[in-house]
Amino acid sequence: RQLVRGWSHELQAFAPRILAHRPTTTDSGELAMALLSSLMTGFGALIGSPRPSRARLVSRLLATRADVRASMARLEPYTPPIWAESLSPVPTMRVSLGQFPTPIHRWKPPGLEGVGVEMWVKRDDWSGMELGGNKVRKLEFLLAEAVSKNHDSVITIGGIQSNHARATAMGARLLGLEAHLILRTTKGLEDKDPGLVGNLLPERLAGAYVNLVTKSEYASHGSAKLLGIVEERLRSEGKNPYVIPVGGSNALGTWGYVEFVKELTTQMKESKLDFDEVILATGSGGTATGIALGLHLSGSSSKTRSFAVCDDEEYFHHMADVISEGMGVKLGEKGYPAAQNLLTIHQAKGRGYAISSEDELRMMARVAKETGLILDPVYSGKALYGFLKIIKEHPSYWAGRRVLFVHTGGMLGMYDKAETLGQLLSEDGEGRFKHLFAI
Repeated sequence: RQLVRGWSHELQAFAPRILAHRPTTTDSGELAMALLSSLMTGFGALIGSPRPSRARLVSRLLATRADVRASMARLEPYTPPIWAESLSPVPTMRVSLGQFPTPIHRWKPPGLEGVGVEMWVKRDDWSGMELGGNKVRKLEFLLAEAVSKNHDSVITIGGIQSNHARATAMGARLLGLEAHLILRTTKGLEDKDPGLVGNLLPERLAGAYVNLVTKSEYASHGSAKLLGIVEERLRSEGKNPYVIPVGGSNALGTWGYVEFVKELTTQMKESKLDFDEVILATGSGGTATGIALGLHLSGSSSKTRSFAVCDDEEYFHHMADVISEGMGVKLGEKGYPAAQNLLTIHQAKGRGYAISSEDELRMMARVAKETGLILDPVYSGKALYGFLKIIKEHPSYWAGRRVLFVHTGGMLGMYDKAETLGQLLSEDGEGRFKHLFAI
């Protein structure tokens, strides 16, 4: 009787969830796993073992769904670091998309000579998922919610060469979800095929649906309204889309960089390394806020210094306030520092977002040639360029300091700069290539 009671109770709970799935060839496997979980509950009652919680059984079923549809992705229960347990709400699920921990190694980019600063780099450009960079960590939490709530598609927004949009498209397909992207382009190109340069190639190979808007349309409507337009259209078509904001930068996505701090502090302890400052680029605010808040909560003495590739310092401090509040923290109150003290921001957008100067590209080409590390022209390249600039302006402050540069990925964006890079490389190209059999 206990066996049948446990079996029927759990089957009733699981049946609506299973039947809500889109019909696929794997539904029979999911049903089998649900029945198996139910039987385990019944047998547990017979032998007197504790009955698994509903949440645990549901997480097992959803993890099985993700494993069946994408062998590289696993939906797992999430437990936060002890020092982050005061944050609220805490995510309950995380989908495994990345290859972590990412390594840290010594790095000596040109421009540090004679200053006395010791520089290391953390290779979040090696996070996996088709060069997903820092976006992978955010998507592990965002896409976990999309899967656990039975969404069948995702929508996000960004520039025409958005690393985040590309990473979202790849992660969505790994989990069997459609990807719908809103990409900002130059006026006059909004009705033309956007091509396959840089991030567009993997996005379109993965079957993403691309919606183009001009920069003026983006500015007049705003990202939230544009996302809402596509969401409404998809719902009218019978779909159940999950909306991800620009850069994946909201409270839930920022948990990816709370986890980054857990990973980093472990690496620092194991390698007996302490960093005075953590240096990175910021474009939407989530990565910088997550690192700064995580370092503060963990008790680390490392400070966060971010280089803005768009907008201004006031905007990013406001974003830090908004994101932190979504995680249950009011900066400037109850022992938390104000955003301006938590996170130092420098302006590094130069000529504009995703617009590279010749000097910036020349520096990136030199870094690649001398260190073997390829930066990206929109984020990490501008951050390093800005950092080298302030080192030259204040050499005494940086002398003797040890800093960690976070490489956030985005190498595919270099293809968008191929024409200018080609001109720069040709200046240094004499004797570097020739026909092997030329006389």
